[in-house]
Amino acid sequence: MFKVAILDDYQNVSHQFVNLKSLASKYEFKIFSEPFTNEEEVIEKLLEFKAILIMRERTPITENIINNLNNLKFIITSGMRNKAIDLEAAKKRKIIVSGTEINSNPTAELTWALILGLARNIKSEIDNMFQGYWQTNIGFELKGKILGLIGLGRIGSQVAKIGKAFGMQVIAWSENLNLDKCKELDVLPSSKEDLFQNSDFISLHVQGGERYKKLIQLKEFEMMKKTSFIINTSRGSIINEDDLIIALSTNLIAGAGIDVYEKEPLPENNKLRFLSNALILPHIGYVTAENYAIFYSQMIENLEACIKGEPIRIIS
Repeated sequence: MFKVAILDDYQNVSHQFVNLKSLASKYEFKIFSEPFTNEEEVIEKLLEFKAILIMRERTPITENIINNLNNLKFIITSGMRNKAIDLEAAKKRKIIVSGTEINSNPTAELTWALILGLARNIKSEIDNMFQGYWQTNIGFELKGKILGLIGLGRIGSQVAKIGKAFGMQVIAWSENLNLDKCKELDVLPSSKEDLFQNSDFISLHVQGGERYKKLIQLKEFEMMKKTSFIINTSRGSIINEDDLIIALSTNLIAGAGIDVYEKEPLPENNKLRFLSNALILPHIGYVTAENYAIFYSQMIENLEACIKGEPIRIIS
């Protein structure tokens, strides 16, 4: 029997989006709903599997893991990019890596949930309502405020359009900013320094990797207005998390809306969990029923195609 591991199914819902029982004559599936604690556990638990189906950027599939999973033939991830997979190591082992389509709009939508949550003090007002209080904060309007976008790609462009609809002035910076896209969206190109100094909200929409790793450190927070907020629904590595904690705990900035972290799941003792001006979520940017339906159905399509020797949606 061809053994297949389904990793990172945190909500234990994969069976709701694809009929695994109908495939039981061909494949032996095992679902892993809990995160692994270390690489040794990953290797120990996955030794017997020939294929692993994973969620992007949850379980890292490192060179060490790949080289120790001797039975592994296929890695199938959600999305067509996954920085957590060592593609070079997979290529050397002749392991096929394939991906799926993904809807980008859920992340753009969640970005605005965080922005609005911060602007209207949603977190504290909800907490206070449960404690019997009534109207304990004063929010502010988005109209007329400056939204600074770091990255104006697929998701950043969606966020920009919504910002314009709210009547915000939208500015953008990235190392490869598309000026034609700026003109099309009525977004003002900016230097990085001006963006940090002038924005009321800064939202991150660039890819992970070395180019933008720890792009935002203490000196960037010191440039920002004390009344400004930072939003990260992109990659945890873009912000130096220790410096973010300093900036929030010393009120260098007004607050942060964060969905992604350097280490995930976020450790229970991480200081971000205890800061009143941090609106934090458990990396749910792409976690929607619509995306999961795409992910799991196409993962099975990819698996079947790989077994036939005709792999599709190949990443490496």
